[in-house]
Amino acid sequence: MKKVQLTVQRKAIYDVVIESSDHPSAADIIDRLKERGFSFAYGTIYNSLRYLTEAGLIRELKLDGDASRYDARVEDHQHIVCRMCGKVDEVFTGIPAEWLRAIAEETGYALEEEHIVFKGVCPECKTNKE
Repeated sequence: MKKVQLTVQRKAIYDVVIESSDHPSAADIIDRLKERGFSFAYGTIYNSLRYLTEAGLIRELKLDGDASRYDARVEDHQHIVCRMCGKVDEVFTGIPAEWLRAIAEETGYALEEEHIVFKGVCPECKTNKE
């Protein structure tokens, strides 16, 4: 396994992602770094996010044309997005093994990982709508 090199910049960015439960975008991360007194070049931030993702320390989520969001939880899980406010939450209910077998049979692929994005209306928006 490749040794991970956490520069001051990468560590600061990693800390922001780890401490965030809202799956921040790069813009959110930049704002939170500024609040902590850091001022890194945008290129440094984007390169660091790519490095942290490739090193397996964080996950990059690409959700429906939205800017990429980042998640510190790297264990297998899915996501659910609120159609109204854009909030992203985690889903830990396992994907049925029979689905995975059927998908592999239908496509001929050897499945290596899965990421399903569910969409709906979050409890807060649902309450506000009613």
